[in-house]
Amino acid sequence: MASPQYSKVPDGGWGWMVVFAAFLQSALVFGVIRSFGVFFVQFVTYFNELSSSVSWITSVGVAVQQFGSPLAGALSNQYGARSVAMLGGFLTSLGMLLAFFATSLMHLYLTIGLLSGLGWALVFTPTIATVTRYFKKRRTLAVGLAFTGVGLSSFAFSPLFQYFVDEYGWRGALLILSGMTANLIVCGSLLRPIALKEDTDTVKAEDSKSKACLQKVSMLLDLTLFYHCPFMRLALAITLINTGYFVPYVHFVAFARETGFDEYQAAFLMSVAAITDLIGRLFSGWMSDLGKLRLVHVLFLWTLLTSVSIAAIPLGTSYPLLVIISTCYGFFSGAMTPVVFSLIPEIVGIQRIFGGLGLLQMIESIGGLLGAPLSGWLRDITGNYTASFLVAGGFLFLGSLVLCTLPNFFSCYSTSASPGQSDDSKRDETKQMTKQEAESHCNTHIEDIPVKSV
Repeated sequence: MASPQYSKVPDGGWGWMVVFAAFLQSALVFGVIRSFGVFFVQFVTYFNELSSSVSWITSVGVAVQQFGSPLAGALSNQYGARSVAMLGGFLTSLGMLLAFFATSLMHLYLTIGLLSGLGWALVFTPTIATVTRYFKKRRTLAVGLAFTGVGLSSFAFSPLFQYFVDEYGWRGALLILSGMTANLIVCGSLLRPIALKEDTDTVKAEDSKSKACLQKVSMLLDLTLFYHCPFMRLALAITLINTGYFVPYVHFVAFARETGFDEYQAAFLMSVAAITDLIGRLFSGWMSDLGKLRLVHVLFLWTLLTSVSIAAIPLGTSYPLLVIISTCYGFFSGAMTPVVFSLIPEIVGIQRIFGGLGLLQMIESIGGLLGAPLSGWLRDITGNYTASFLVAGGFLFLGSLVLCTLPNFFSCYSTSASPGQSDDSKRDETKQMTKQEAESHCNTHIEDIPVKSV
């Protein structure tokens, strides 16, 4: 069936069903990842392996999810988001099912880490990209609602998975988890394709000339975005942010224990952060969509406040103060997340969202992989977590400074083109200018920068 053609972004309608699908997807992907620690002790005991070796199961899965995102974007450009997301749901469920038969950690690396990790990539990128294509004015709110599934499922899944393990053992729990994640196939089926006016001009330009194999690969992966300076500056900013963003999730509880609080008090701090994270995502979506501030300014604000809250953690010498800091960190960091994904279409254009989102996730994964080990190394050489949190906050502060380099950051007005204006038409307008005018135009418009071909 042909995709419905829209002259402008619908900002609702079936888009709310897509948001619902993204809500379930975020729960069944990132909620499962966050709650997978329940299986950690079981694997260490059963396979008699070191904790560091068992930790690689989820580490491999997360790495494959992020590095596989460009592939997910390319397949979505070629075959559509619905088919790719349904395939991702199938691979995720299959990985959990095959893990039921595991007799060594290597089997878990291949099944959960590699197979389910690839499934997570094929599910996440098409789903979130489709949400952004269905919304414009309420885009940040829609993305924020979609990501609330992460916080809610984090509360529900940990005790649920523990119950499954206690009743059926870790193998039986994985079998049930395989059935749960099979619902990702249903979520993928809800991603009804949508054709926007911007897509039409792009397709005509691509079909007007034959392409060599390498050019087709470049087109599917949208590798020309590596020449897109605003996109690469955004990617650098998000990579720096990611380097420090996850450090409290790894070391906040350990810092609280070292400060003298028991394990339940320390764990409660992360529960507080999870609750305020959920509130922050919803508030940020509502505030951003009011249109009083540009998205890049909103992202700068939340990044700066998150940086301060992380750097302030070593000041938490009393429990009430640590609760306040945890509340601020959860709220500010949660508020930042939906704005990142809503800003991408403003930078690259809605017709390039699949490629842009995929490449951004691959690039930013570098920061996510380096942040926690760097923090742990600083703890080892200094003997405390002060330097760890200060450096983590510093990375977010550097990321906020890089955001200031995005075109027209210091303007109060958005310079993005109208929804119906394609990149081709904007290039034609630029060609009609004088050289001096074109240079000025490229320096002041986010989406109007001509992109070189590979």
